[in-house]
Amino acid sequence: MGALGIAGLYMAWNIGANDLANAMGTVVGTGVLSIRKVIFLAALFEFLGAVFFGRRVTETLAKGIVPIDRSGELDFALPSHTLAFGMLAAILAAGFWVTFATLYSLPVSTSHASVGGILGFGLALAFRGVIPYSLIHWDVLIRIGASWLFSPLLGAIFGYGLFLLIRTLILYRSEADVEKYFANLLIITACYLSFAHGSNDVAGAIGPLSVALRGLGLLRGEEIPAWLFMLGGLGMIFGLSSWGYRVIETVGSKITELTPSRGFAAQFATASVVLLHSYISIPISTTHILVGSVIGVGLAGGLSAVDLSVIWKIIFSWIVTVPVAALTSALLFLGFLEGFWV
Repeated sequence: MGALGIAGLYMAWNIGANDLANAMGTVVGTGVLSIRKVIFLAALFEFLGAVFFGRRVTETLAKGIVPIDRSGELDFALPSHTLAFGMLAAILAAGFWVTFATLYSLPVSTSHASVGGILGFGLALAFRGVIPYSLIHWDVLIRIGASWLFSPLLGAIFGYGLFLLIRTLILYRSEADVEKYFANLLIITACYLSFAHGSNDVAGAIGPLSVALRGLGLLRGEEIPAWLFMLGGLGMIFGLSSWGYRVIETVGSKITELTPSRGFAAQFATASVVLLHSYISIPISTTHILVGSVIGVGLAGGLSAVDLSVIWKIIFSWIVTVPVAALTSALLFLGFLEGFWV
């Protein structure tokens, strides 16, 4: 129980340090808010999103990828220690990769890492003959994977179109100090984005943890208790406040030059796409959508306004996230079963 709790907090901390940090990067990058003020706002709205709207996506991660009980697919329940070790391996594998990425200031997807970790557990089960490969929910993985490809494009289109609209209808027809009004709007969208992020990304820490605790008999019933979402929300805030500055710099200033109006367009587009995916129970990457939105806003000023070298590094980190997390999780899980790590 203690190891699982620590691992869950570790993953939540990683989500805050990387995912929440890139979500708030535009606010800091535009100079509208200091990191201290961002942490205060993010703490409130991230917590609210995680506690009141985080259940849908968490259930998808908790039991939508690998069959874990007598659900009609298995005629037996996986042993409690198997579930516990599997989810511990998934959380640690995802956490290790996100920590590595944050160290190098790369905004990666914690949702990708979590799905990869759980997939690695399922593949290890199949490798040992516990379940057939066909019982891994490949249809759910395909649906999630398709959304990962589609969502940054949707964010880019939305961000591009919204900024063009703002530039045509407002910036070209207003006084030079109109950006100060967008600074206020940017603060509002920062709150909106924090809420949307909490609603979706808390699942990366809480989904696998809830499966392990339920397998050990420490959780009763199908409902995930509110205190777990509170734990995840607090962990994410701590991650943002302690280490989030590394990724904030990449998203806020290295991809393209951001003004309050551009930051508003990127954030509003991102939050809307993330909240939509939370509603339809899909664990989406806030990172992908925000980076896509920032790129879209930057492209509205021409290709030269976007630093392609930074974008290619980010895309490469996206591509390797799932296989790295899956392989690490599978090796950790098999090591736990064989007693290598304990």
